[in-house]
Amino acid sequence: MAAALLVGGCGTIPTEPAVALRVGYDTLDGTLPVWPARGNLATDPQATAAVAKAVDGWRSPVDDRVHLPTSGILWLGELDGARRAFVAADVPGESASWLLQLTGDGDRFTVERAVEYTEPGYLVYSDVLPLQLPSGRRYLVSARVDRLLDPNRNPLPVTDGLTGPVPVPSCTAVTVTARLRPSESLPNGKAAERLLDLGTNTPGPRYPLVGDDTGSGGRALEGLDTCALGDRTGPFGSIAHRVHDRPSLESVPASWPIDRVATRTLGEVDLDGAGQPARLDELTWRTDEGMMTAAVIRPGGAPPAVSAADRVEPLQLYVVPLARPVVVLTWKNTADSSLVPPPDTVRRVDRPGLAVLDKPATQATFRLIAPDKTTQRSVSPD
Repeated sequence: MAAALLVGGCGTIPTEPAVALRVGYDTLDGTLPVWPARGNLATDPQATAAVAKAVDGWRSPVDDRVHLPTSGILWLGELDGARRAFVAADVPGESASWLLQLTGDGDRFTVERAVEYTEPGYLVYSDVLPLQLPSGRRYLVSARVDRLLDPNRNPLPVTDGLTGPVPVPSCTAVTVTARLRPSESLPNGKAAERLLDLGTNTPGPRYPLVGDDTGSGGRALEGLDTCALGDRTGPFGSIAHRVHDRPSLESVPASWPIDRVATRTLGEVDLDGAGQPARLDELTWRTDEGMMTAAVIRPGGAPPAVSAADRVEPLQLYVVPLARPVVVLTWKNTADSSLVPPPDTVRRVDRPGLAVLDKPATQATFRLIAPDKTTQRSVSPD
């Protein structure tokens, strides 16, 4: 009887419906499609179906899944000897967008790299997306990009929206510059959209491009190891993103920069008494969770030392990991504000708005007294 039902069609085993993922992204600038479908396999239904299936099976570090109706395949084709796809994936659980890089294996695709853009809409409204491939760094550019310059200010050839390999070093920030053609949102275009690439060793899910329209970021990060900056003890990586009030160490850190990287010099400090002053800077940058700061000490003839990140406060407190770690305190100096340190504190540097002291051996609390508010900051020996 079972055989008869199958022959008659009544016992046909249902199949899963095809997973749908649009090819291209529907962002428009007036009538200009910002991210049209590109790549020599973008019209291949078998390839697009395989990419959609792989994206549907992928999960973010906090187990959120892609919302396929609002996602899209930006590029699908053959590159570096393999079939590859780049997908703008909308993951609504944490209001994030992800740039997924997939590689084909037979008739299947696998997500090999995933980069998280925490600022809502940042990915699809950007014009230059960084890719890390076996041949090195490449960039995928939107239809608004008229020209892209590499770190040496040489024009990059762009084929079907994709550059060739770009000479970006590891662990060093360099600038790439896009010229944007006129559009409805930019009637006069834009002559120089500057972007800092933080280096080819930036680990996922962090994105390596940081906005730098003023050029201040390039100057601020000169001579700094961006891999160390992004480490969990460094300023860009030290404040974890929290999900359901728990730190998510596999997500982009809350302290990861978006743009407005800048620095101000606090002065020269002689920390060892040997008459060889070091430059003390304060680094600032914007993140998805607001402005962050850090202290940078640049000793003469030695690598810079950088503190962890600190959220903007009336009293900033940094621990800088020198051979003898020091605590740096900065505040806006006014005639009616004063810093009150613990008793018997010896300040190695004592200036208006700035104090530097050895890291204490026990818990220490500092108070900034102002007419309208008293701010307390503490540091522990650990």
